[in-house]
Amino acid sequence: MDENERHREKMQKIQAARARMMETKTDEKGLVIVHTGAGKGKSSSGFGMIMRCIGHGIPCAVVQFIKGGWLTGEQEILRNRFTEECAFHVAGEGFTWDTQDRERDIAMAQAGWATAKELILRDGMGMVLLDEINIALRYDYLDLSEVLAFLRDQKPHMTHVVLTGRNAKPELIEAADLVTEMTLIKHPFRDGIKAQKGVEF
Repeated sequence: MDENERHREKMQKIQAARARMMETKTDEKGLVIVHTGAGKGKSSSGFGMIMRCIGHGIPCAVVQFIKGGWLTGEQEILRNRFTEECAFHVAGEGFTWDTQDRERDIAMAQAGWATAKELILRDGMGMVLLDEINIALRYDYLDLSEVLAFLRDQKPHMTHVVLTGRNAKPELIEAADLVTEMTLIKHPFRDGIKAQKGVEF
């Protein structure tokens, strides 16, 4: 038997095993998805899923917490080209070290959460991205128990909710259906390279 035949035989076995496994995966539900960790890519992944929803004609929305002071590429494209497909709301005025106003940050986060709940409950909504909400939860700008109770008891069964940001609370990780931790291995910021368009924002 030559190498190509051995490869084909191996792949056929893998294909058969995968087909058996897929036969057991029949349920569907709206997922609570958490992207956390010190590495880059949490928001990028969330916005990638938003673009997938748009591509499939699935109604979606974004509520961007904390870093609303930046004019990001995702905000530009969603607000200028996909306003009907994706609602985009900014619920922050910038990083906490820039705003330096805890009371205002709290008020903005709570207003953002109120908007997020309305969007999640909207008929036909497929996915809502809560970008950087983990930061608002980390600083106790939002009541974690209230957020968890809403996701558990009120989120429609088929609506996906994506929560991004570093330092996701253990209780949120426990409640989520899908959790990914981005691990920082190397970052150009450490070498004096600033955040750049198309990469960080």
